Amino acid sequence: MTVSTGSSALDASPRQELLPAPLAWPALGGVAALVVGVLISLSGEYGYHRDELYFLRAGQELAFGYVDQPPLTPLLARVASELFGGSLVGLRLASAVTVGLVVFFTGLLARELGGTRGAQVLAAACMAVSAILLAVGHLLSTSTFDLLGWTAVSWAVVRALRHGGYHWLLVGLLAGVGLQNKVLVVFLLAGLAAGLLFVGPRKVLRSRWPWLAAAVALALWAPYLLWQAAHGWPQLELSSAIAAGSSGTSEPRWLFLPYQLVLISPLLVPVWGAGLWRLARDPALRTFRAFAVAYPLLAGVFLVTGGKPYYLAGLYPVLLAAGLDPVLRWTGRGATRLRRTLLAGALAVSAAISTVLFLPLVPVQHLGATPVVDINYDAGETVGWAAFVHTIADIQAGLPTADRTGVVVLTRNYGQAGAIDRYRTELGLPPAYSGHNSYAEWGPPAEDAQTVIVVGYDRESLQRWFGSVEPAARVDNGVGLDNDEQGTPVWICQDRLTSWAQLWPQVRHLG
Repeated sequence: MTVSTGSSALDASPRQELLPAPLAWPALGGVAALVVGVLISLSGEYGYHRDELYFLRAGQELAFGYVDQPPLTPLLARVASELFGGSLVGLRLASAVTVGLVVFFTGLLARELGGTRGAQVLAAACMAVSAILLAVGHLLSTSTFDLLGWTAVSWAVVRALRHGGYHWLLVGLLAGVGLQNKVLVVFLLAGLAAGLLFVGPRKVLRSRWPWLAAAVALALWAPYLLWQAAHGWPQLELSSAIAAGSSGTSEPRWLFLPYQLVLISPLLVPVWGAGLWRLARDPALRTFRAFAVAYPLLAGVFLVTGGKPYYLAGLYPVLLAAGLDPVLRWTGRGATRLRRTLLAGALAVSAAISTVLFLPLVPVQHLGATPVVDINYDAGETVGWAAFVHTIADIQAGLPTADRTGVVVLTRNYGQAGAIDRYRTELGLPPAYSGHNSYAEWGPPAEDAQTVIVVGYDRESLQRWFGSVEPAARVDNGVGLDNDEQGTPVWICQDRLTSWAQLWPQVRHLG
């Protein structure tokens, strides 16, 4: 498999490049299948996430783009809805399979970087127990497919750097598909291109094949770019809003680097740290040194621009894959039994912590009494939507008969509107409107909508728009969980002071 596995300084004499080892097919497939099975078995717990409710609605408004994302995830939500109806398990099936592929590709990356069968399986296992994988794998999320996009593109780039020629076309194909899900793949490509310029092999850039790959990716991405251009590039405005902290998963910039220590697991930092060091220093991996440049470069870019900490998550599969070779050599020296026990213990403890914090194992009635929601914001956003929708239904039922004609619901955010739209038919609810992100494109209401049930706004704002503003309820999820919706005011508003067409620009907002 290898000529040499040691590491030395950059100015050391070159050694023969590592060649792929035999592939550990059954074991890799088993690890991936285990993760998929766990996620499917738990995917019906708690409830919808606000983003999932938004994707379901966006899937009913298929387009080449949306103000906040490309079209792939809403399309998958639409497919799941058509195939599985309102099944939460069916909606999340694609995410479970996707993270299984991430695990498998991590093992493939370890193989491409010279890892033995054992290194391949352990790299896959490290990814399988990681916090970020289980967090995004439990939900239908753009981040889920973005993680696969980065991992698959990284694998394809490693193969293209080794073999050259037409292998670059697979990079373009995978990148183009990834860009139909999330724009972040561009940063990976840019980071690797910068790495090739800085540390080589620069001859790659003199070949036509990487440029043909870029053309393939651009051609696949073009419909979304044209949509954004036609709508004034709202994605750029949204990025500025996220950088300013408008998203629920935004973090202060000073936390960006500390967060990198927990995205996989604090106990497994030595593994991916060894991978980063090896990619930067091992002459046998000189061909792939661009990854060692891309990691700190993109960390700096995301830090300066106010990116979310998990934006860098897609590079950890390749770092884990590179790190298992030195880690296994470490476990084979000195106190072998102790070192192997430490590695096994790090995997086991990481698995236990990640599953408790990022999978719905704590009974929902006790969730608010634990630190889970403080650590895992998204867990709280999967609780209480049924109670929220029934609150709106009860308010509608309590309206005088004359006021029920032409009633609509106006919400502050897309999760609230998505929940109304998800259960609207079965509960006889009025249509929901919101000015939040792409929901603003699907409004305003008809001018004959006179009675409005409004969620999430303060009285002062509403009094500028309506002559009558009466409190109706406050949202209560029933389990005492302090999430974004708990305690949200609900109002009954009438006597609108201006037309919906004039009001709608004031309602629109990105975040």
